[in-house]
Amino acid sequence: MNEKREVLLVVHPDRNATRDAARTVAEKFAAAGIGLRVTEEEVRELIGDSPCTMVAPQDNPAKGAELVLVLGGDGTLLRAAEIARPAGVPVLGVNHGRVGFLTEADSDALEETVHRIVECAYTVEERMTLDVTVTMAGEVMAETWALNEASVERSSRERVLDALIEVDGRPVSAFGCDGVLCATPTGSTAYAFSAGGPIIWPDVEALLVVPSNAHAMFARPLVVSRHSVIDVGVDPDGSPAVLTCDGLRHVALPNGARVQVVAGRVPVRLARLWPGPFTDRLVHKFSLPVKSWRERHAP
Repeated sequence: MNEKREVLLVVHPDRNATRDAARTVAEKFAAAGIGLRVTEEEVRELIGDSPCTMVAPQDNPAKGAELVLVLGGDGTLLRAAEIARPAGVPVLGVNHGRVGFLTEADSDALEETVHRIVECAYTVEERMTLDVTVTMAGEVMAETWALNEASVERSSRERVLDALIEVDGRPVSAFGCDGVLCATPTGSTAYAFSAGGPIIWPDVEALLVVPSNAHAMFARPLVVSRHSVIDVGVDPDGSPAVLTCDGLRHVALPNGARVQVVAGRVPVRLARLWPGPFTDRLVHKFSLPVKSWRERHAP
């Protein structure tokens, strides 16, 4: 006999749209004999009378689950990825936010999404992550990770961050700036894109370095090998900074701290419902015009 299938549900609880969606998901999974897990009491309240299992966040809640289903935007999906990654469980997002670049389906496709999960009609792909280490005087202060980006930024709006960027043990450039972003291809469409970085297709194995508002003649984005080692040093005589990974994990950086970024050892697994090239996703999510001027103005 097959083991019972279970899905962990992660919801943005503060959006009205996700409340009805959570109830729909719970009802359809219950009808299909699929168990539902939740980690937050407020999510259990959203789904009403449908059965579910409460799992404590510190107890590796995704372990043994088939899937982590996310109702929300990219921020909610990043929070779910933090839960799913240690267990190696794929994450599938239904967008109830704005762009929702990491999510797989729009909110109007919720029922089709649930149907495909019930029928196991999805594939799984792995996305590169970052392993991030903070040192001070050669001593490790912190170790963390990121799916989208690790950002080293000034901790005071009144002060400029003086940073030195090194790649593979060699200095590349030093300048004053608002910050330095180190991103994965997945993160190239997020904060790094807003800071002026290029879009990198997810299957390109590379790391991206993007200075933010740098006061320098040479402060262009850099695309380096996934085997490269990126170091961002905070000037010992400058102002302190802060490291932020995916907007979720924060480390205060004193003067003289160094942040080392390499390709992550553990990927994040994303579930995909529909085949198609990344190009189509890019056009859809950013609503890019794909007709020429003549086509748009043809009589």
